Amino acid sequence: MSDAIEALVATGAEPEPPAPLGRGGKRRGLMTQGLLRTRRQPFFILSVLIIAVVVAMAAAPGLFTHTDPRDCSLVDSRLGPRSGHPFGYDMQGCDYFSNVVQGARISLEVGLLVAVFTFFIAMVAGSLAGYFGGAVDTVISRTADIVLGVPVGIASLVILYQFKSRTVWTIVFVLVLFSWAGTMRYLRGSVLQIKQLEYVQAARVLGVGHWGILRRHVIPNAITPLVVMSTLSVGAAMTAEAGFSILGVGIKLPAFSWGVQIAAASTDGNWQVAPHLMFFPAGMLGLTTLAFVVLGENLRDVLDPRGR
Repeated sequence: MSDAIEALVATGAEPEPPAPLGRGGKRRGLMTQGLLRTRRQPFFILSVLIIAVVVAMAAAPGLFTHTDPRDCSLVDSRLGPRSGHPFGYDMQGCDYFSNVVQGARISLEVGLLVAVFTFFIAMVAGSLAGYFGGAVDTVISRTADIVLGVPVGIASLVILYQFKSRTVWTIVFVLVLFSWAGTMRYLRGSVLQIKQLEYVQAARVLGVGHWGILRRHVIPNAITPLVVMSTLSVGAAMTAEAGFSILGVGIKLPAFSWGVQIAAASTDGNWQVAPHLMFFPAGMLGLTTLAFVVLGENLRDVLDPRGR
């Protein structure tokens, strides 16, 4: 009996139906099958390519343009696309393509930082609340309820107005402050289900401590929805950053971000006179957000194919 219990704990998962045979008679796991499916999905491949290009823009803008985005001439103000300047010029007569390329860095920084911090806060809080229950669950869940009950839009504006200068970290702080609670609840629900499974109960019988069970058995098997939600939150945070800039409480010029460029194009009807000022940064923001959504949906299929 003890050997059976130890085998069950070692697997860290319940028995699954046999997977299809692969080359050489080897059986493919569910995750391998999910990865093979994504390779045949054009939208997934396209989303990965878009994200790769945006990451390259943020990390090494010199690969895309050698034009100084601050080299401006008012003579060229708001001129449309032309040879050597595929995105035209902005209101100050600066090359708009180099502006959009440079803007990828701050926009992506906000999205990734919000996703990473939300992931870790939700993972710790959700794991503790779901596994230990009792007073720990009460404190964490009630705190989350308070956060979820706050009108996020109004509260975010009020907090951001308190800062004289707003940076990437200011925006990240506000977005993480109001985004961790909902994500934590998803993980808490997964932990509540997993801690009742047989291999977790068997680990307790064998004397494995609470932290060992959490680290080796509960969190790895409960984390799938958190990974997917964190991927989706990257695009949401990038969009929120743009919204804050449009409302006048986000990052401001002379910083480069797609949100700043969209906000500038919205001022005094500039986009009506020069539509390219709105089209290019908004198009990049929309494509990137959609790419992260598609990536998140495919990650869900790869990490948990049985939930499809």
